[in-house]
Amino acid sequence: MFAATCAHAAVPNLRLLAHHVTMEDESLCGRLLAASPLLGDPNFRRTVVLIVEDDHAEGTLGVILNRPTEVPLDEVLESWTDLVSGPPVVFRGGPISPNSALALALAQGSAEPLGWRSLTGSPLMSRLGLVDLGAPPELLAEGISSMRVFAGYAGWAAGQLRDEIDEGAWYVLRGEPADAFATDPERLWQEVLRRQGGELALVATYPDNPAWN
Repeated sequence: MFAATCAHAAVPNLRLLAHHVTMEDESLCGRLLAASPLLGDPNFRRTVVLIVEDDHAEGTLGVILNRPTEVPLDEVLESWTDLVSGPPVVFRGGPISPNSALALALAQGSAEPLGWRSLTGSPLMSRLGLVDLGAPPELLAEGISSMRVFAGYAGWAAGQLRDEIDEGAWYVLRGEPADAFATDPERLWQEVLRRQGGELALVATYPDNPAWN
């Protein structure tokens, strides 16, 4: 799956690239986190995380976009099956509260459908939002064009994520709404890094096992 021809010496300085998007004190809501090859935690290895809430005092919440499970959505939330984008399975959103569900949807037009809340942050991501899974699906059926359901989420205490970014664990990137509904989610990590160009595009070729170099 991963290119093995990139010499280890050619891999860019991963720590220096961690702040690809200047953060300063701005909210990270709507940004993507792409795991650096330095991040060895199996919960987040080679993941792409969408930040859905970010508060300097309360902490940060996100969902992993590229970990599909083999659980068909119709086994757990049958009433929403007709609205989800393929593959029609539950995605593993993160290690916290794995028995809870969270959904993302892309709103059509400029209106805000009932039962849907826009992500704050980047204007580009403003049509992407969270779905109230307690609402009747027919309430949103005409107002959304894509949807995905996640089991669990990723969370960081106040200041924790920024410390991990400073340590070189994550690249902070601008996202695109389509990232949340990728038809080939297992390739999303490479694709998100590759489209950044430059040295981050080289990171996308970093082998799954550095010993393969």
